Amino acid sequence: MNYNQSAGERLRSMVQMKPALSQLIIANVMIWFLIQLVKLAGALSQPPGTQGDLMFLNVAIDWIGVPASFPNLVLKPWTIITYMFVQEDFWHLFFNLIWLFWFGKIFMEFMPGRKIYTIYFIGGIAGALAFMGAYNIFPLFQNSIQNATTIGASASVLAITIATAVLVPDYTVQLMFVGPVKIKYIAIFTVILDILMIRSGNAGGHFAHIGGAISGALFILFIRKDIASRIGLLRLGSILSSPFIRKPLRTVHSKGRPLTDEEYNKQKVLKQQKIDHILDKISRSGYTSLSSEEKEILFNSSKNA
Repeated sequence: MNYNQSAGERLRSMVQMKPALSQLIIANVMIWFLIQLVKLAGALSQPPGTQGDLMFLNVAIDWIGVPASFPNLVLKPWTIITYMFVQEDFWHLFFNLIWLFWFGKIFMEFMPGRKIYTIYFIGGIAGALAFMGAYNIFPLFQNSIQNATTIGASASVLAITIATAVLVPDYTVQLMFVGPVKIKYIAIFTVILDILMIRSGNAGGHFAHIGGAISGALFILFIRKDIASRIGLLRLGSILSSPFIRKPLRTVHSKGRPLTDEEYNKQKVLKQQKIDHILDKISRSGYTSLSSEEKEILFNSSKNA
């Protein structure tokens, strides 16, 4: 980071370098701002003492927050997506976005940028299902299930947090007043805290957080398994491309003319050397040691394996 840049330049640089993360943050901020306008409209349109802002807000939340009742969800299926972008309270928004920014940046250092969309939505949906499951399973909630609704990006953000911790558990960050801490310990502490706070006034919300956390861990475990299978295919492809196995040559056009057999074979050898180097690097240091460019080469090659 260039500390000589102004705040505006840093923000513009971050948006350009990490557009997926920036778009998620902007979406949350914009919807929070719209919620504040709804509250303001409610307050201005009602006589003093009637809490019109809360009345308007409750109507809005009823249409964009995910309900605890499955029949209500059937009537408003879009809420399983919309709820994960909605924060009413400023501090709820602030802390969610701080965690999204911190862990999102780390996540995108080791995974293709658009994967953050996937884990955000998977975490949000898993959180919604965990929230609904808790209200439908535990007798504690049976009297409030018809009116219960939840909002917030916390499940999605926690999914990214836990996914990052599973992906690079020994990644170290500097915490104020604490010093260097590995993110796996931050993740463990966060999950334990959510479990302990289930008995608080926001029990459903904490169940949603736990659902998001579990989905984040499973997402990375699945990706690792997929990567392992891709590496196996690449190894097989490396064997099949051996010079001892003759295969028909393809004609590839470059800069308006077909490549000669010699040029094509040279490109093919260079490409295979890159793949072998990446696979050897994974064997020595693990997948997380790869650069973003190497990961892109690996994924693109695996599609053609």
